[in-house]
Amino acid sequence: MSKTLNMTSFGNFIKVEREKREWTQTEFGAKIGINSSAISRIENGTKKFSVSKLKLLSDVLQIDTQKINDLFFADKFAREAYKYKCSDNVFAVAEGTATYLRSINTKQGKINFDNE
Repeated sequence: MSKTLNMTSFGNFIKVEREKREWTQTEFGAKIGINSSAISRIENGTKKFSVSKLKLLSDVLQIDTQKINDLFFADKFAREAYKYKCSDNVFAVAEGTATYLRSINTKQGKINFDNE
């Protein structure tokens, strides 16, 4: 991601973006097919946002899909690292692993992660 964004969570990102547009949770939920109580739980971090709705979220918010994906998966990874009490070093290791996977992908074609 070329521009680093400060955020507390993916749910908070959604809340901030929704409020910028002055949409209620009901209005926003209708745009992405999620009821308002689920939007509330997503925004407060008690419910996960569905990966299957990331492209739609990108379209509704008119934010680049790559940026949405980066924010979503960074939040997911950070939560897992925190949950399992990983050291800060895990982020450097993950960056190295991602670089390796990109280089393999470039050399050998697309890697299939579906069976993991």
